[in-house]
Amino acid sequence: MSDKGQKGKGQAKGAGSGQKGDPREAAKAEKKAAKRENKTAGTQVAVGETAHDPSYVPRFKQRYNEVIRPSLMKEFGYKNMMQVPKINKIVLNIGAGEAASDSKKIQQAQNDLTAIAGQKAVVTRAKKAIATFKIRKDLPIGVKVTLRKDRMYEFLDRLVTTAMPRIRDFRGLNGKSFDGRGNYALGLKEHMVFVEIDYDKTETVWGMDIIINTSAKTDNEAKALLKGFQFPFMN
Repeated sequence: MSDKGQKGKGQAKGAGSGQKGDPREAAKAEKKAAKRENKTAGTQVAVGETAHDPSYVPRFKQRYNEVIRPSLMKEFGYKNMMQVPKINKIVLNIGAGEAASDSKKIQQAQNDLTAIAGQKAVVTRAKKAIATFKIRKDLPIGVKVTLRKDRMYEFLDRLVTTAMPRIRDFRGLNGKSFDGRGNYALGLKEHMVFVEIDYDKTETVWGMDIIINTSAKTDNEAKALLKGFQFPFMN
């Protein structure tokens, strides 16, 4: 083989050997560094998603700070801002029901809830066996996700502005579904009301529970808080 051919062969080998200058390796390293940075900051980032711009503020978070909090302070006569109720977290849950024994459907439910929440959902398992329902201990029974901080406000915005208007024959939310400690629960018959779910690609329609945990001491204060977020209570 000529010197020219040997040189060309050597160059081709070096180009595919994953050297330090390989752009793919650099991209992987950058993605790992971003994940470490997000973890340090206490922010959960969904798979394949980058961290938010530091200057970004969710629309409903801004509404709480600029409109809702001052309004509640005036309405209830709080002495300082720290006393004003706020939303601590939102828990989303899908129960698999009869599909619990079907691993493919559990995976579908997990993927769907992850898309809705913008954060990876986890599989929930039975803590004990229930013979009546043929449930074994540790059997997957559904999926759930807990949202806090920015993701919580983003989900709340999507729930109120896009999902609720898509509910069939929707007449408003039950204003009596508080638990006596300032927390609110609502159920959706179809998770398809969220635009993140493609109707044509979904085999199963899931029911969905949404629990909103607040720092309010009374249901009356919690209701006023959620009204500030434009919750359409019918009573």
